[in-house]
Amino acid sequence: MDFPRAHDLVWSKQRPFAAEGQVLPDWVASGWQTHLPLVVRRDIHNSDCLPVGVRGISRSQRAAAWIDPAEVSRIVTPESLVADANRLLRSTFVSQQPVQALITLIGLRLPWVWGVTGSCGYALATDIPVMHADSDLDLLIRCDTVQPREEFSDFYRQLALLPCRADVQINTPQGGFSLSEWLRGGSVLLKTACGPRLVDNPWSPPVEEDKN
Repeated sequence: MDFPRAHDLVWSKQRPFAAEGQVLPDWVASGWQTHLPLVVRRDIHNSDCLPVGVRGISRSQRAAAWIDPAEVSRIVTPESLVADANRLLRSTFVSQQPVQALITLIGLRLPWVWGVTGSCGYALATDIPVMHADSDLDLLIRCDTVQPREEFSDFYRQLALLPCRADVQINTPQGGFSLSEWLRGGSVLLKTACGPRLVDNPWSPPVEEDKN
């Protein structure tokens, strides 16, 4: 089993736990069960454990937690959820606009490794109806090597033709950033395991500060 990456959904045989000195909300103990996935997030404060996000019933119920990687029993990646258009066509959520948008995007044969996250990805992976009428479509594109902005220009224009609003995050080895923010030019906010950083090149490794 590959080691999970940020945005992957994982199933754990162990209940998620809080970081040292912190306490999880009461709803985690009462509402989370082992058949529900956790969302892998970015954090390096506990190198022996896997940082995850716990999702509750309401949109306000979100909690940062940890699990032992050895307890992971299943991983579903964002890209695996869009690997088969026929599966989406058979989904109980096929009438939902985000799923209709995914079917359209699969037909475009995009040149990148990409997938779906957010409420749509969670629903497709679990069959739990967490999408609603005005749900956005959250997309992830994995780009391990530097890409010029113009490579994404046509794709970004096509997003405006989808039946719902789409937010796209580009993931590099250094972290993730918003496609729309990057296309505007200038610096971009990069979400890293050490926290958000404002960078000019989201593919460039961070420069270590001289402590002398």
